[in-house]
Amino acid sequence: MEENKTNKMSAGSVCGLIWKMGLPMIVSMILQAIYNIVDTAFVINMGEEGVAGNLALTFAFPIQLLIIAIGVGTGVGINALLSKSLGEGNREKADRTVGNGIFLGLVIYAVFLLFGLFLARPFIAMQAQGDERVTEIGTQYLTICTTCSLGAIGFTIYERFLQSTGKTLFSTIAQVSGAAANIILDYIFIYPLGWGVAGAAWATVIGQVLSMLVAMFFHYFFNRELHNAWKNILPSGKIIGEIYHIGFSAALMQGLLSVMMLGVNLILGTAEHADVIQGSFGIYYKIMQFALFACFGLSNTIISVLSYNYGRGDRERSRACIKWGIVNTLIVAALIMALFEGLASPLAGIFGMASGTDGQEIIAVVVAAIRIASVGYLFMGLSIAVQGVLQALGYALAPLVISLLRLAVFVFPAVWLFTLSARAAEVVWWAFPIAEALTAAVALLFLFSAMRKRSLGKQGETAFGAKKAMRVGNSEI
Repeated sequence: MEENKTNKMSAGSVCGLIWKMGLPMIVSMILQAIYNIVDTAFVINMGEEGVAGNLALTFAFPIQLLIIAIGVGTGVGINALLSKSLGEGNREKADRTVGNGIFLGLVIYAVFLLFGLFLARPFIAMQAQGDERVTEIGTQYLTICTTCSLGAIGFTIYERFLQSTGKTLFSTIAQVSGAAANIILDYIFIYPLGWGVAGAAWATVIGQVLSMLVAMFFHYFFNRELHNAWKNILPSGKIIGEIYHIGFSAALMQGLLSVMMLGVNLILGTAEHADVIQGSFGIYYKIMQFALFACFGLSNTIISVLSYNYGRGDRERSRACIKWGIVNTLIVAALIMALFEGLASPLAGIFGMASGTDGQEIIAVVVAAIRIASVGYLFMGLSIAVQGVLQALGYALAPLVISLLRLAVFVFPAVWLFTLSARAAEVVWWAFPIAEALTAAVALLFLFSAMRKRSLGKQGETAFGAKKAMRVGNSEI
C-alpha cells in the first residue's frame, strides 16, 4: 500500500494528482464555513431582532475564528508528527502523540472556557460601543460558543487522528453529520422554540459535539494503527514541542483571520452608519469564507505533493507541482469569483428577510460588497497558493509575512481611509481587493526569490537545496 502511494505521488500527471487530492480537501475546508453561514442566515431572518442579532454574531466571530485557528494549527502539528512516527515505525511515539493531542485539546478548551466565563462581555462591549441590546445578545451567544467549545476543539483533534492514518472518509462523515444537525437544530431552536440568538449558539455547539462524537467513534473502533492508553495523555514537553514546531505557524496564519476581523470591526465602528456597514461586513465575510477555505484546501494539497517530490530530489516534478498548484488554485478562485459576481443578489437574498429599513439596507450593501470585494479573489488565490509553495520549500517566515500583509498591514489602513468617505458603505469594500493585489505582488517576489535559491543547490543535495532549506528554513524569508 505504501508503494502505491509512492507511485501516485511520484508518477503520472501532477495536475491530475493535485485535483484528486485537493477536491476532498476543499470540501472539508468549506464545510467548516457552514456553521457560521447557517447561524447568520437564520438569525438575520428572525424579524425585528435580526439586525441586532447579526451584529452580535459579527462581533463574536473573531473568537470563533480563533478557536478554529488554534484547533487547526494544533491538528496540523499532530497530523504531521503522527504520520512521521507511523512512517518510521515508531508506534510508541505515535501513541504518545495521540495522548498528548487529547491533552492539548483539553487545555485549549479550558482557556476558552475561562474566556467565556470572564471576558465574553467585555469583548463584545468593546465593539458594540454602547449598544446594550447588541452587547447582551452577543455576550449570550459568545458565552455559549466558548464555554461549550469542547466539540469544536475535540473534533479538530480526532479528525487529524483519522487523517493521519488515511481514513479521510470517516472524518468527512463526522463533519457532515455535525453540519446537517446544525442546520436542522438552527431552525427548530430559533423558530418553533423561539430561543432566538441563543438557539443559534446551542445549535452550533450541539452540531460540533456530534461531529466530535462521530469522529471519536471512528477513531476508537476503526483506527487500529493507533493504540489508546490513559498513560499516554500525561503531557510530554518533547512531543508537545514537536507538535507546535510544525503547527505553530499554521495556527498563527489562521489566527490572523481573527485579528483582521476584529480590527476591521473596530475601524468600521468609526464610520457613519457603522451598524449597517459592520452588519454587512459580518455577512460578507462569512460568505467569502467559501472562497478563502477553498484556496486553503488546494494550498494544503500543494504542501503535500510538493514536499514529497521536493524531498526526493525530483527537480522537474517539483517545478510542475509549483506551476499546477498555483494554476489550479487560480482556476478555483476565478470560478468562485465569477459565481459570486453573477449570483451576488441571490447570495445576499439568503439573508434577505430581515425586517425594517436597516435590514433591507444591509442586504443592499452586502450585494455591493460581494461584487466589489470578489474582484480580489484571484490575487487572494495567488497569495495563498504561494504560501503553500513556500511552506513546502522549507520557508517558515515568508508565509507568515504574506498573511500579515493581506490581513493587517495593507487592509487596515485601506479600510480606515475608505471609512472617511461620505459614501463609506459603498466604497469601503475596495480596501480588500487593493490589499489582496498588493500582497500578491509581494508574494510573487518571495516566490521568484525562493525558486531561484532552491534551483542553485549543489549536487548531492535534495531538490535545489532542500536539505539546506529544511535546516535553516526557520531563519530564512
